[in-house]
Amino acid sequence: MIRTVIFDMDGVVIDTEPIHHNAFFTHFGELGIDVSDEMYATFLGSSTRNMYQRLKKAFGLNEEVEDLMNRKRELFNKQFDEDTELDLLPGVRHLIEDLHQHGVQLVLASSASKATIARVFKRFDLYPYFSHLVSGEDFTESKPNPEIFIHAADLAQTPRNECIVIEDSTNGITAAHAAGIYCVAYASEHSALQDLRLANQVIKHFDELSAEKIMAITPS
Repeated sequence: MIRTVIFDMDGVVIDTEPIHHNAFFTHFGELGIDVSDEMYATFLGSSTRNMYQRLKKAFGLNEEVEDLMNRKRELFNKQFDEDTELDLLPGVRHLIEDLHQHGVQLVLASSASKATIARVFKRFDLYPYFSHLVSGEDFTESKPNPEIFIHAADLAQTPRNECIVIEDSTNGITAAHAAGIYCVAYASEHSALQDLRLANQVIKHFDELSAEKIMAITPS
């Protein structure tokens, strides 16, 4: 029986991907670098630090990674705070509440920074539902490295065969697969360039899931 659900955040709990996209591409314009949509798609699920480490190497950027991250974060925070229509993805709050009411432990394992996670959780009052919040900034390597999901399961004190991960990116799904954790892929409009084939299950709306259905999953 599934006892713990590990959620990704961006693109799963909240539709912040357009804000991240705008912030990144505004910054790319400031830096004078041409990042294709295909290249950008390979970054989804990675931490901002790892992303800028790769960009610094690929484009020979002189700026320090910390400075690059801070500028992108400024752009993101400004857009996040000004977007009055930003909300959780359709159906996800109901699923979170349903799981919580049924005693299923919820853990967040996101490549986002601690500051961004806190911004989202405070704005949408999500703290009461999650036992642990894990940020990718605490790990040397980002997804597809499975370390973040292994750590999340360890924090939850739940065997990995009694956990599931909900993800939307190739990197996140690959990380869950490498961790040996059953993965549900959320196929959104922003995951069009993402490879979901390693997922155990693919959904297009969160009303396809419920606490009862999740608890009945039996990972092979």
